[in-house]
Amino acid sequence: MKLQGKIAVVTGGARDIGRAVSVKLAKEGAKVVVNYFENEADAEATVREVVEAGGEAIAVYGDMTRQEDIDRMVGRTREAFGDRVDILVNVAGGLFARKTIEEMDEAFFDLLMDVNLKTVFLVTKAFKPMMQEGASIVNFASQAARDGGGPGASIYATSKGAVMTYTRALAKEFGPQGIRVNALCPGMIATKFHDDFTKDEVRTKVAGGTPLRREGRASEVADLVAYLASSESSFLTGNNIDINGGLAFS
Repeated sequence: MKLQGKIAVVTGGARDIGRAVSVKLAKEGAKVVVNYFENEADAEATVREVVEAGGEAIAVYGDMTRQEDIDRMVGRTREAFGDRVDILVNVAGGLFARKTIEEMDEAFFDLLMDVNLKTVFLVTKAFKPMMQEGASIVNFASQAARDGGGPGASIYATSKGAVMTYTRALAKEFGPQGIRVNALCPGMIATKFHDDFTKDEVRTKVAGGTPLRREGRASEVADLVAYLASSESSFLTGNNIDINGGLAFS
C-alpha cells in the first residue's frame, strides 16, 4: 500500500468524489479525516466503508468557510492521529444554482467564491503547519475553469479558475519545503452534482462528445488523487490536471 502510515484530510469527503477519495486513500494505507457539512449519515457511511476495507477514519463536521469549524477539525485530527498531516485534499465546493448575471446578486457571488476558493485558502493555511517534507496537497478545480462553464455557471467557473491559479502559486511557495501542490480539473463525472444541476439530455450529449463516449467515475478521480498523494508523483507540482475523457485538452 503506497500510502501506508500516512495521515490524510479530505474536505467534502462524505459523498460522491469525496467519498471515493476517502476510501481510496484508506485502501492505500492512509488514516483519513472525513470532513462533512450537510449530511452526517453520508459521512458515517463513508467511515464504515473505510473500516470494512480494513482502514481507519473519523468523520468530522465543519463548514470550511468558517475558521472556528476548521480549527475544530484541526483539533480533532490531532486528537485522533497526532500532529502530522501528509495529504490534504480540498474537495469541498459547490454550484448551488445556475444563474445568469442578471439573476445573481452580490450575496450569491460571495457564496460561490467563499465555498470554492476561500475554503481552499483557510483549510490549507490551517493544516500547513502540520505538513512536512514529502506532503502533498490536491485541490479541486473543474473543466469549467478551462472553458467558462455551462449556462449560468460563470461565477462557479471563475472561482474554480482562481483555484487553478492559487494551486500554481502555492506550488511555488511550498516547493522549497518539499510540499507539492496540484489540482484536478474534472469534466463530466457521474455524481450528485450533475444529478442536481445538469439536464439528462445535456449529460448524454456531453458524454457522447468525449472520445471515450461516457461519463467519468468518481473512483477514476480518486485513483488520480491517490497517485498525486503518493511518492510516485514526487516530481509533479503546480499542475492542473484534466480528467474529462478527452473532451477538452489543456
